[in-house]
Amino acid sequence: MAGTDGADVRDAAEEMNRVLDPHRERDWSVPAGTLTWSCWITAAHVAHDLLGYAGQVTGRPDDGYLPYDLRVCPDATPAQVLTVVRACAGLLAVAVDAAPPEARAWHFGPCDPAGFAAMGVAETLLHTHDIALGLNVPWQPPQRLSTLVLRRLFPDAPAGAASEVLLWMTGRGELPGRARRTSWSWRAALD
Repeated sequence: MAGTDGADVRDAAEEMNRVLDPHRERDWSVPAGTLTWSCWITAAHVAHDLLGYAGQVTGRPDDGYLPYDLRVCPDATPAQVLTVVRACAGLLAVAVDAAPPEARAWHFGPCDPAGFAAMGVAETLLHTHDIALGLNVPWQPPQRLSTLVLRRLFPDAPAGAASEVLLWMTGRGELPGRARRTSWSWRAALD
């Protein structure tokens, strides 16, 4: 299976919109699952991260994150925030696909474009799960995208259904015979 690319980032954002847009009229001020953030803030956070990753890929800093930020207008509706997520996913997708594979930018070490794409997919899937949980919408991350994330960001992941393993690896789910994780980190930087 090839590395994660721009099409995968777009697929994750489209999945987020597919799952959550039908619930755009609900109260998004409720906590997103077990997070302390609201569903609205969590969705805005996804957009923020996607744009930040796009900036890293195109700016290629080697010593930290670029000093800029995304501010989603506080009166934006959930539907508008989802559109911002889709726009930022598009920017990351274009950046990843335009960058040469040997390009590197900082994410706690040198990270390639495929690593930033994998992180963008992970942020989108995991926080879609959080928001869906907060809104009481049953949903599991897609297997194909979960597999890509696990392969790149969690190479030590145990065997099992990729979506369930991804949720377990990030402290969001249970796996039979394994204690629930209370801390975790992924590894996107290359050696």
